[in-house]
Amino acid sequence: MTKSESPARILVVLPTLGDRLETLEETLQAIEEQRKEVSLRLVVVAPANAGEARELSRKYGADVVDDPKTGISAAINCGITARQGEEFYAWMGDDDLFRPGGLKLLLKLLDENPAAIVSYGACEYIDPTGKILATSKAGKLAQFLLPWGPDLIPHPGAMIRLNSLEAIGGFDTSLKYAMDLDAFLQLQKMGKFVCTTIPVSAFRWHPDSLTVANRRNSSLESEAVKLRYLPAVLRPIRFLWVYPIRWASSIAAQRVSKRS
Repeated sequence: MTKSESPARILVVLPTLGDRLETLEETLQAIEEQRKEVSLRLVVVAPANAGEARELSRKYGADVVDDPKTGISAAINCGITARQGEEFYAWMGDDDLFRPGGLKLLLKLLDENPAAIVSYGACEYIDPTGKILATSKAGKLAQFLLPWGPDLIPHPGAMIRLNSLEAIGGFDTSLKYAMDLDAFLQLQKMGKFVCTTIPVSAFRWHPDSLTVANRRNSSLESEAVKLRYLPAVLRPIRFLWVYPIRWASSIAAQRVSKRS
């Protein structure tokens, strides 16, 4: 960026191991489409030896930084530290997608609500071929459920004010699955969340997805994170909702897996 250029408004962070080149290119294409409507800068975090992925990312105008190889949260934080004056953060997995107009809509929500620090939209679950399996559009209900129920705010379908995200120290590097839940719970105490039920992103549901392939570990980590912020008076009775929610989440995941 030269002195005469203004910084992009949105920093999109995309961590990749470089082993999903086909879906990575589809993801990069979807991000490229967003550039037609919003000012964004894409930072791809990839291992130094992921030559093809790094070259492909640069082809789509990404700045590429080295993966610290200490976990997904650290990789995302590495992308955030590459900030060059952007106002907002958005995340995308290397096999997920932004829907047309998705970033524009999330940005509009935050611009229209200066007191809000997070905006999010609905997220479509797609199979490896791109077929829609289900749509998560909890809307405002997701905010109510966040401290004790399932996390229905999709990380790839959310936009966060970078100053607020940096104020909480970014993402907890000790977490592998629920780092976004942990961040949302902290951010919820700091400011307003705004949302839309229009799909702004798509999450690809396949067996080797980190969260899908490790549902039990993901569930247990999420429960531990929620316990961090649960008032002490409610902790002795948390079993009243923890087990029903664990069961319901498992059933929902099984249904989506069956469709895929």
